[in-house]
Amino acid sequence: MAAEGAPPGGVSGRGPAPNAAFPFGSPASSDEEPAPTAAEERAAQKREERLRKFRELHMKRNEARKLNHQEVVEEDKRLKLPANWEAKKARLEWELKVEEKKKECAATGEDYERVKLLEISAEDAERWERKKKRKNPDIGFSDFAAAQLRQYHRLTKQIKPDMEKYEKLKEENGEELYPTANSLLHGTHVPCKEGVDRMVTDLEKQIEKREKYSRRRAYNDDADIDYINERNAKFNKKAERFYGKYTAEIKQNLERGTAV
Repeated sequence: MAAEGAPPGGVSGRGPAPNAAFPFGSPASSDEEPAPTAAEERAAQKREERLRKFRELHMKRNEARKLNHQEVVEEDKRLKLPANWEAKKARLEWELKVEEKKKECAATGEDYERVKLLEISAEDAERWERKKKRKNPDIGFSDFAAAQLRQYHRLTKQIKPDMEKYEKLKEENGEELYPTANSLLHGTHVPCKEGVDRMVTDLEKQIEKREKYSRRRAYNDDADIDYINERNAKFNKKAERFYGKYTAEIKQNLERGTAV
């Protein structure tokens, strides 16, 4: 007997009863994904390509950031090192190579200097020779003894010996031409007039050159005296050199007495 209030046929008012084999409805009513179209596939491929490029750019940016940080650290280390660190490092490396080469030559019984010369090319040898010729041996004033020795070498280089007279004196005096402690030739030589004239000319040239090197300034009697001592005179010259063109008019007015 049907329950009271039930519709006829045992069916409720909410609709047909679900089938036992398909509790959530018939297969036709299930949520099936439609097949993607060609346009959607192309869009998906482009999106994947963009994402791949974005990941590559992200990795490159991280790599560049890491390299920049390393360079900054290395640069900071270099700045903290002494100014001539690179030259010292290269020098130490070269000395280590030389020591190793010397040990190898000593082990094989070879001469290191000969092996080193064999490894030098002709172009390098010529370049070093030209560099030696260009180098100025005069290192400046160190003491009076070194200055005198430098002057002696300079004067001896200017001497042009007469080889004929030298050979003649050598034949006349023999071994006595080179005096020793037991030689009696001292005081017997009389120089010729040409030699004396040459010596006088050379001494006059030295005196003239020495006068040019003098730092003493000649005193000008006609110059205006606007100082009280030597130190004040130097200060006034410096002031005139730097500010003279700006104060020329004021100075002229003061001299004329027309200054306001």
